[in-house]
Amino acid sequence: MDVSIVIPVLNEEGTLKTLTDKILAVLRSENLQGEIYFINDGSTDQTPKILDTLAKDIEQVSVTHFRRNKGKAAALQAGFRQVKGRYVITMDGDLQDDPEEIPRLLAKLKEGWDMVSGWKKVRHDPLNKTLPSKLFNKTTSLLTGIPIHDFNCGLKAYRKEVVQSISLYGELHRYIPVLAKMEGFRVTEIPVTHHPRTSGKSKYGAGRMFKGFFDLITVLFLARFTLRPMHFFGMLGLLSVVVGAGVEVWVLILKYAYHEPFQTHVALLLFGILLLILGIQLVSMGLIGEMLVYQFRKNKREPGGDDDA
Repeated sequence: MDVSIVIPVLNEEGTLKTLTDKILAVLRSENLQGEIYFINDGSTDQTPKILDTLAKDIEQVSVTHFRRNKGKAAALQAGFRQVKGRYVITMDGDLQDDPEEIPRLLAKLKEGWDMVSGWKKVRHDPLNKTLPSKLFNKTTSLLTGIPIHDFNCGLKAYRKEVVQSISLYGELHRYIPVLAKMEGFRVTEIPVTHHPRTSGKSKYGAGRMFKGFFDLITVLFLARFTLRPMHFFGMLGLLSVVVGAGVEVWVLILKYAYHEPFQTHVALLLFGILLLILGIQLVSMGLIGEMLVYQFRKNKREPGGDDDA
């Protein structure tokens, strides 16, 4: 099979039939053998019924239903586990992503890229959505070093091995380019057409931006310290030990140089001891992490050094 198209949907009853027809038309025009895989993320409108009808009437359409809303990352992960095509396309189900872009995305993959992210260069969304999105994308690009303008664009193309190598949960679908880059895949982007929403309601909310930034911290940690936990915990532990030791030395100076009794600095004394204990625990966590990483790589029979990755 040439291509699998994965589409997570939530309450998109007004677009599903049209979207399916447009995708099938593109597959026919490009002579592509493909499948359309819908994941119903706990919809409460007529979406489940419409999807079941499409799957019954059209051989290329398959559906998975979630009993409750689990989020876009979980929906995509469910789709990625089922794909059969050499290439995988993801898009949103609201018709703002244009199926006509599929051939351009596939052509870019065939140039040698492993993942192609869409860039909604001209967006048709309200200001309360576009401004936070620009801030989010600028921050993510700056902190990750990946020169992409639109990390959260739903329209993306992948080689199958990319989606089989990443694990999504929480809000990590926003950081798929970062996760792919972490695994050593080549990532690029191309401008894509973005249409105004004509049916349904946007699922965007202010809370999503804050959740996204918390997940950015998670991704940055995974990118930099997954295989080097001692670098993170050891650095924090060493800092804690140094500061704690400094506090204890200062208490001793106050005692023996200035003849101040320990009783007047009990809080400072305990604070220094607490920092020393915390530092030792952090270093211990780093060592345990290193042992787990070593055992994991040994079990997987992977090379041990970064130069071999």
